[in-house]
Amino acid sequence: MVDESGWSVAGAPEVTVAVPVSVVRLAAGRDVRPVWQNELGGLTFELLGSPRLFVKWAPSDSGIDLDAERLRLAWCRRFTCVPEVVDAGSDGDGRWLVTGALAGESAVSPRCASEPAVAVTAIGEGLRALHDRLPVAECPFSWGAEERLERARLATERGFGDPERWHPSHRHLCVDEALERASEVPSIDRLVVCHGDACAPNTLITEDGRWSGHVDLGALGVADRWADLAVATWSTEWNYGPGFEQLLLDAYGVDRDDERIRYYRLLWDLGC
Repeated sequence: MVDESGWSVAGAPEVTVAVPVSVVRLAAGRDVRPVWQNELGGLTFELLGSPRLFVKWAPSDSGIDLDAERLRLAWCRRFTCVPEVVDAGSDGDGRWLVTGALAGESAVSPRCASEPAVAVTAIGEGLRALHDRLPVAECPFSWGAEERLERARLATERGFGDPERWHPSHRHLCVDEALERASEVPSIDRLVVCHGDACAPNTLITEDGRWSGHVDLGALGVADRWADLAVATWSTEWNYGPGFEQLLLDAYGVDRDDERIRYYRLLWDLGC
């Protein structure tokens, strides 16, 4: 999926998708509903029936590390509301991760998107709760800027990195220019355990408009809170239109920091 500017973004499948053989096997006769597709070819399916389950599936050549998410979910469940891992595995075609369902629905569902101010407030409050609940000192995972930047440099050396896939605000830069700018890492505002993909769809919201949990935590790790906040505010524009960034920051309880927002959005586009 792409937005109006041609920038690639994840979203609900726009066309019929083939259900992988492994997902059919895991469904064991249940109806299967595709609910999400990312730009790397990863798919998420809901297994209808009881208990309600979700299967994340990634092609073997996608680079998506579902085992990393499995480990992070297991750690997070001691402190906050994230899905329970039910099963995980792989075959020659791809890897899968089966999780239980949580209360609520994605903040970009038709219901939530019809009340964007309610959804954005819930996202901001939910992100603050996540940052406050997860203990930095006990977290075995990192998402720091320096190591993300090193991954970006290594990917560039291997021929990856395409400015045409970046947000329009960064496309005037070549990869080397972007890496040079990203090497000037701002000082830490507050270290937290970051979600790692704090885009709007990854907060779940109940019918009363409150956040109920978080999903898609494969990159979770310790970092400056602005690594999450920069992307969370950015995604309000992608998903609801302009004018909601400040509302998210108010709900989170922090003053806007344009320097750190610019930096972490550039780092995000570098794909690390």
